[in-house]
Amino acid sequence: MYFDDIEYVELCVGDAAAASGFYTDSLGFTRMAEGGPETGLVGRRSVLLRQGTLRLLLTQGLTADDAASVFVERHGDGVRDIALRTKDALAAFGHVTQRGAQPLREPVTGKDGAGRRMLQATVAAMGDVVHSLIQSDAAPGTFLPPGLVACEAPVTLDAALFTGLDHLAICLEPGTLDETVRFYQHVFGFHQSHQEVVHTDASGMNSKVVQSPSSRIVLPLQEPLSRENPGQIGEFLRRHGGPGVQHLAMLTTDIVGCVRQLQRHLPFLQIPARYYERLESRLGALSFDMGPLRELGILVDRDEWGTLLQTFTRSVHSRQTLFFEAIQRQEARGFGGANIRALFEAVERDYARVQA
Repeated sequence: MYFDDIEYVELCVGDAAAASGFYTDSLGFTRMAEGGPETGLVGRRSVLLRQGTLRLLLTQGLTADDAASVFVERHGDGVRDIALRTKDALAAFGHVTQRGAQPLREPVTGKDGAGRRMLQATVAAMGDVVHSLIQSDAAPGTFLPPGLVACEAPVTLDAALFTGLDHLAICLEPGTLDETVRFYQHVFGFHQSHQEVVHTDASGMNSKVVQSPSSRIVLPLQEPLSRENPGQIGEFLRRHGGPGVQHLAMLTTDIVGCVRQLQRHLPFLQIPARYYERLESRLGALSFDMGPLRELGILVDRDEWGTLLQTFTRSVHSRQTLFFEAIQRQEARGFGGANIRALFEAVERDYARVQA
């Protein structure tokens, strides 16, 4: 009842200028605002990026004890804050803390980067991931975090690639999935919408999806099936140093055109030819040209509502953790359940390739 949408996703980074260049030049984001000590942002430097309705806040700590610096030291560049928009931050904070959320920052009234009234509080989520609770007089998509000033920046790529965020996939320690699902249900009022169990020859995972009543905040949560053979989820947990966001899934209306542009800058996971050889027997006759999908490694699935197209980059993170998904929904509401094993095995092969 309290949370409408994701206000922004904050990534803590070691170098805000370099990270901003990657997201603009490789993924098609544009700079919306920036700040540092010269604009009143004490001890850190931040850049706010946007593409469609998705906004990314890149934050670099300038001192060793800044929260962003501590996060990067533990985990490398990655998502620290999934900031949630609310109409009443004070009531929302009271509600979630009474129901068990750990308070990290009491509600504080202030001004956003454009001088508009705002309230902000912060609570813990899982691992070192947090949720800021943001109440602002700004219209959706125009909020500027305090200490940032608007800037104009040219569009780098030929055309916008993404229309917004579809979901954030989060890896959890073995045995903590059900507890985390209950946390989001009881504390935040989310509901569980999907569940998948994946077995491979070597390992597997259990996954459940929680989402807000508005369906605009969607978090697939996943844990290894086994502590003894934790597979690629366990490998992420080891490299990342605990639970965290494994990938950002971004919506596109033209996945073929999107991937063709992205391939100029980013490597993609390799999908075996046998996946496409079995596709029609699994899904039935398909009404679109399979040639480009096979060429570009795009996966296909259907649910009772429609068709889903998705593909995944390889991680270019220094720890081989964070990566990205391009997803096109043709009325589908699922998460490519029939594709999850193909993805799981592709990530495992990629980890093996890096280690070789």
